[in-house]
Order: sequence, then C-alpha cells, then structure tokens
Amino acid sequence: MANVNKVILIGRLGNTPELKYTTSNHAVTELRIAVNRVYTDKGGQRQEKTDWFGVEVWDKQAENAERYLQKGREVYVEGRLATDEWVDKDSGQKRSKIKIVADTWQFIGSRGDGEGRPEGGGGDRPRPQGGPRQTGPAPGMDDPTPDDMGPEDDIPF
Repeated sequence: MANVNKVILIGRLGNTPELKYTTSNHAVTELRIAVNRVYTDKGGQRQEKTDWFGVEVWDKQAENAERYLQKGREVYVEGRLATDEWVDKDSGQKRSKIKIVADTWQFIGSRGDGEGRPEGGGGDRPRPQGGPRQTGPAPGMDDPTPDDMGPEDDIPF
C-alpha cells in the first residue's frame, strides 16, 4: 500500500512572517493561513467559516517569505502534515500540535492584493498564477542540487 502525505492550501496570511533561526542556523518562519469555506446550512442559509492553519517554512523559502509576504496577502502553499510534540512545563502533560511543513509557496493575485481588506479572507479559490514560486525540500529531506534551487535573485515584481 502506498502512503501519501500532501496538503495544498490557498488562503490569506493572518500574520506578517517573522524569521527566526534554529541553533543549527536554519532559517524558519511560521505562517498563519486563513481559508474560507462557504456552505449552505440545513435551513438553506449561506454560511461562511474560516479555518486557520499553521504553516512552517524553512531555509531560503523562509527568508523569502519574511522578505516578500505580508499580512492579508493571498498565497498558495503545498506541503505535508507533521506533528510537534512536547511536555507542558506547567502541567507536565504531553502536548501535540499538527502543522503543515511547506515544500512550495507561491504568490496569488496582484501585488496590492490584501491591502485594505479585512482579516481572514480566502474568498474564491483562484488558480495559482504569477509571482515567485519557492521550491526545495525542508530540513531532513535530501539536499537539493544547485540546479534545483534556481537563481537566488530571480524574483520578478
């Protein structure tokens, strides 16, 4: 039996990325992505619900996310589910959190998209288009060759 762990999201950023570095000097940033879901309830009324997802971005992708993304910007993300586990310092209980580790992210919409719009969002689900496409494995995966990474300064605006 084959195993698949793949997540694709299109939504709006709920925060401006903040870049941090691990003790082994890997860049990492966490994105909070809001994805809207519209449905009709049993009474025939249109309902809208926003789901929030934590997305971890690593290395060069993290540096570019911190540099170019801002709150409210629409983004396309591909990645995999992962689980963080820790012991709560206060209660001593084991805790866990499911997150998405991004393999790829891409801008969606125009450059001014997201400015002056309310938080949350997600709206209609357009096809990914334009903007830089960030690819490459997360730490712990096979290291890419220089050809896989593409030119560092090739980010058109």
